Amino acid sequence: MADHDSREGASYANRAIVEWLDALHHPLDAAAQRAFDSPGVEGIPAVQVGRPEAALLSLLLRLHGARKVVEVGALAGFSALNIARALPPEGHLWTVEFSPRHAAITRANLDAAGLSTRVTVREGAGADVLPTLSPEGPFDAVFLDADKAGYLGYARWADENLRPGGMLIADNTFLFGRLLEDSEEAEKVRAFHQFARARFDTHHVPTPDGMLVGLKRAAP
Repeated sequence: MADHDSREGASYANRAIVEWLDALHHPLDAAAQRAFDSPGVEGIPAVQVGRPEAALLSLLLRLHGARKVVEVGALAGFSALNIARALPPEGHLWTVEFSPRHAAITRANLDAAGLSTRVTVREGAGADVLPTLSPEGPFDAVFLDADKAGYLGYARWADENLRPGGMLIADNTFLFGRLLEDSEEAEKVRAFHQFARARFDTHHVPTPDGMLVGLKRAAP
């Protein structure tokens, strides 16, 4: 059920509630904790997915039976670790990271978790790297967590390279609260939402900064 305030967007979460639930439902082992803490340790932006979002991402992929997944935006490898662990033994993740330094941190964290053989880290801009991955498809899922202005282009690639019923997941789809502002970036993210709605069966999850989940429709 929902009351009027929650239907209007109010959240009853507070820091104490979130911390208690994270400890119960989203515990991190040593390898996951290392990846989660890496941005602070390495002095890079701590903009990785949150613990509940990572757990949701993993659960969705497991429910979907995903085997071949592409991620755009690795940062320090926390989301890649959660994705790789959600895949069956024969599954594989290709993750794309623009920064060579961030890619190196991701590789180190995946190696520490024993996942380096199940993840291919590709360096470069998403728009340049994604076309080179197309021969590996069709894919079961694509996860977007990179430059938000690029989401529309990445979603177009996903639409072309996902199997029918394949899953598109995108983080930060509230654009840090700026989705409806009058700016070029916000306009591009709104266009991403509209494209996703036109090509996928979508649901928007009201996480702290929003997460879009969509299933690719079969061709008519």
